[in-house]
Parts: sequence; C-alpha cells; structure tokens
Amino acid sequence: MPMFETLSDKLQAALGDVRKRGSLDEEAVSRAMREIRLALLEADVNFKVVKEFVERVRERALGQDVLKSLTPGQQVVKIVHEELTSLMGSGSSKLAFTGRPPTVILLAGLQGSGKTTTAAKLALLLRKEGKQPALVAADLQRPAAIEQLQQLGRQIQVPVYTGTTDPVAVAREGVDRASGEGRDVVIVDTAGRLQIDEALMEELQQIHREVKPTNVLLVLDSMTGQEAVSVAEAFLERVSFDGVVLTKLDGDARGGAALSVKAVTGKPIKLASTGEKLDQLEYFHPDRMASRILGMGDVLSLIEKAEAAADDDEKESLERRLRAGEFSFDDFLASYRMLQRMGPLKNVISMIPGVSKQLKGVDIDERELARVEAIVLSMTPAERARPHLINGSRRLRIAKGSGVTVQQVNQLLTARKQMEKMMKQLGKGKMPALPGMR
Repeated sequence: MPMFETLSDKLQAALGDVRKRGSLDEEAVSRAMREIRLALLEADVNFKVVKEFVERVRERALGQDVLKSLTPGQQVVKIVHEELTSLMGSGSSKLAFTGRPPTVILLAGLQGSGKTTTAAKLALLLRKEGKQPALVAADLQRPAAIEQLQQLGRQIQVPVYTGTTDPVAVAREGVDRASGEGRDVVIVDTAGRLQIDEALMEELQQIHREVKPTNVLLVLDSMTGQEAVSVAEAFLERVSFDGVVLTKLDGDARGGAALSVKAVTGKPIKLASTGEKLDQLEYFHPDRMASRILGMGDVLSLIEKAEAAADDDEKESLERRLRAGEFSFDDFLASYRMLQRMGPLKNVISMIPGVSKQLKGVDIDERELARVEAIVLSMTPAERARPHLINGSRRLRIAKGSGVTVQQVNQLLTARKQMEKMMKQLGKGKMPALPGMR
C-alpha cells in the first residue's frame, strides 16, 4: 500500500468538487473544509492541529483574491498544498555538520521504533554522499542489538565500534576511535525501552553530555500515529532533539504522525524510511510529500532516484535511444534493472503526476516483472536488439526457455510495441496515455 493512500484518497475526494467548479461560494468551501477535517481526523492527525489547519485554509480560501480568480478551485488546492507543506515543516531537512570532524549524530527512541536499522541506513546514505561514517553500538539494553549493528555494518562496509560495560563509556570511546581513524561522521545507536522511564532518560542525558552531538534525532514509528507524537512530546521534555526520523512510512496509509509531529513539537521531520532495504532512507521534503498526498506526483524525487539508480553511460545511452523513439528489449532490461534499484514499484509510480490515478485499482505484481525479465533473458542478443526477428518458432523456444506460455510472450511483444509508440510520442513532446487506460 503506497504511503498515506487512505488520507490521499480522502483529501483528493474532498477537493474533487472544488477543483471542477468554475466559481466558488462560501457553502462550497465550507463543504470541502468539513470533508478535509474529517479526512485528517480519520488519518489520526492531532485534533488541535486539524482544527487550526482547517481554519487557516478556510480563511485563505474565502479571501476575495480566491473567489474572484479565474480558477478558484485550483487556488484552493494550491492553498491546501501550501498549508500541508507548512504543517509538515517548510525548510531544509538537511543534517548539520561540524567544521571540525567528526560530526556526532545521536539516535534516540523507544525499543521497537527501528533505531538500529535506521543507524545503518543513515550510515549508508551518508557514505553515498561522500562521507566516511562509523557506527557506535551503545545499546547495551536489548539482547543482540550489538550483533545486529555489527551485521548491518558488514553489509554496508562501515566500521562498528562496540563495548560491553557502560553505554556512556562505549559512546565516548567510539567517538574517540572514529576521530583517530579519520572518520568524519559518527552515528551513535542508543538503548530504548518499551516505554519512557527515568533510567532511559538519565542514560541519554549522560551520553549527550559526554559526546556532545551535533544532531540528536528521535526515531519514531509512523505506524503508531498519535502515540508517536506523544512519545516525541515526552522526549522533548527531558532530552531536546533536533529532528525526527519516521520509520515504516511506506506502510502508513494514514499519515497522522507525519502531519502532527512538527506542529506539536516544533521539530522538523529530517528523514523517512520508505522500505525495509538499507538504501530506503530518504531526506524528508514536506513540499514533495504534500504533492504526493494531493495526487500531484513528486517529479523531483523521481528524478533523484533515477539519477542515483543509473550510471552516466547508461543514462546517456537510454536517453538517446528513447529520444529516437527506439525501445529494444536490451533497453527494457536496462530500464527494468534501473527501476529495481529505485525501490518498490508502487512508490515509484506514486511519484509520477497523474499516473497513480490512472493505475487506481490496478494490482502491480512485481513478480510479474521478474517473469517478464525471464522471457527477455531467454531471447538471443540478436532478438533482444531486433524484436522484429521473433517469429512463431522463436516465440515457442523463448516460451519454453522462460517457463511461460506463447501467449505471454506475445503479450510482451505487443507491450514493447506500445512502449515504443509511447516513446515516439514523448520524443515529439506529447504526453501519452497509458495503453489500456482511459
């Protein structure tokens, strides 16, 4: 399920009538505001946050500049987008880095929020940005936490510093070792508890005093909604943090934590985990998330993912061929493997403006794509480069080689022709409709 799907559907429905209207009156705006209020409350957004949000949108939507404009409905949608962006925290989600390394990042949160995995994901993200990170396993409370971090560290090729006695000493010695070994970022994984207690807060405060972190990030499970926001409030009373990392955002259909935490705590969401894989941690961009919630897509994130997933030669070759309206099965394989590196297909599709709506109700089975890959790999290099060579006997051989039916091979050949047609339209600057979709 794509993130915030339930909230997105309801907000888009609430704004649907407003979008289509050529003129607006107070009654139409009030009706839309009631539906927006209900949608946000059902999404587990904090009641006070909902009340203030709806009041701000209503006040702006009833302004004369909106009601008398040529496209009042679109103006209201724009206002909702701006207020959603503001609600989630307009401004930079970037982390702070000290002029004298190492920069220390302290992760805090309850047990089960995903701190240890987040530590490894953050190390990998920073390594890809050219940093030299190290991890410190200062969670001595949970059995196997050290072993888990060591295993994750090996996977991403980042050193993990450990100890077995005192978490404060482990954190201090870890930062000292990182500094001595020329590491410029140190991520300290601290202990959590099942609930907030005095021992947890005291330990965190001691580690904070000892390592003097540049960034303190609170890791919250977005699936817990308002409970996550309550945890953030409780932490803020004892251990000030600079920002929030939301985990399990890919499974959150409602969005209550993401839409409430900044307004309630005043602290921005810095990062969000969008999947289980270690490369699925992203900087949080409120404006882009607002666009996705309102069905406007997220082109900037899509471009960033595509650029990260393909090397320069691959991008240039594919772009050149697509501009020429060519789409061989070799191009298909290159595109498919690039897509795989971009993350779950549903998440990628949700970033394309208009396409997620066209695919509403269509089940996207990623195993089907793997089956398609098997068909393509059963072709000879000549067949992949020149699909018109594939006659009846070749289709039979390809079907047997990939364990599918001839009909499935035929379907793929037809789909490739449609894709090539779409690419030719795109090359001429036209926006094609998806084949088989209205």
